[in-house]
Amino acid sequence: MGEPGTKELLSLDELNAAVGFRTGRKHVVSILVENRPGVLTRIAGLFARRGFNIQTLTVGPTADDDVSRITLTLDGAVQPIDQVTKQLHKLVNVLKIRDLEPAGTVTRELALFKVAAEGDSRSELLQLCEVFRGHVVDVTKRSVVLEITGDDEKIEAFEQVVRPYGLIEMMRTGEIAMSRGRGET
Repeated sequence: MGEPGTKELLSLDELNAAVGFRTGRKHVVSILVENRPGVLTRIAGLFARRGFNIQTLTVGPTADDDVSRITLTLDGAVQPIDQVTKQLHKLVNVLKIRDLEPAGTVTRELALFKVAAEGDSRSELLQLCEVFRGHVVDVTKRSVVLEITGDDEKIEAFEQVVRPYGLIEMMRTGEIAMSRGRGET
């Protein structure tokens, strides 16, 4: 980074590192909330006001119809996450919050890939899908839609493998997470 007062330009990565936006520590935060309108907006707003970029966000029902689970993945230092967690506890509709440890957590993501598939490439794509334990969801004359479920690394690896065939479209759900063992999230 340049000395103060110099006209040396910084790259975006250098600027983010200097300001402390990226710590390299991935956080998976699981939040149980009352299933009420506006809860998600208040929670996302709290993270935004604190300067966190939410990388993935999933919301879904739990075994109790009155309770939903919000799963956020984001990057940040431990101290700021603790501050946000304390503020989240003050929100009326928040029931329980956990910053899940990566080693003790099972995470999964679903992705759909629409890939150009004509002629010989179709059979190669189907074999690749099988290797990644994926499923063929749709087949047309010119493309296939493939479904892959797994962790972030598996989804990214599959994307790199199918991109040369002609990736037309891709959609990822964001991670869902659950702690290992008998403990409840």
